[in-house]
Amino acid sequence: MQFMYAVPDDAWHVELSEAVPAPASWADIPTAMTHLPGPAFLLAVVPDEDPAREPTISISTVGERDIPYEVMCWYMKKITAEVDRRRTAVVETKKGDR
Repeated sequence: MQFMYAVPDDAWHVELSEAVPAPASWADIPTAMTHLPGPAFLLAVVPDEDPAREPTISISTVGERDIPYEVMCWYMKKITAEVDRRRTAVVETKKGDR
């Protein structure tokens, strides 16, 4: 799972992808990751500037794949926590502006 901020969207993008092996050349690097994110197959867009904007979930149509129920539940819990965190931050910021 990767989190990145998309300035044009004023939103966080939370991608879920299948892990792919890191390059073999990294094998001798003690702190190197063994796996990297592959192409995202789920994308949540979580607005953080406007709490009235609803989050959205996109499913990639590139290559068919089944998403195990437990993985989808885990991902949705993470997205729910991210939505709650972003909405709380907006409320706290507005309180501070008073």
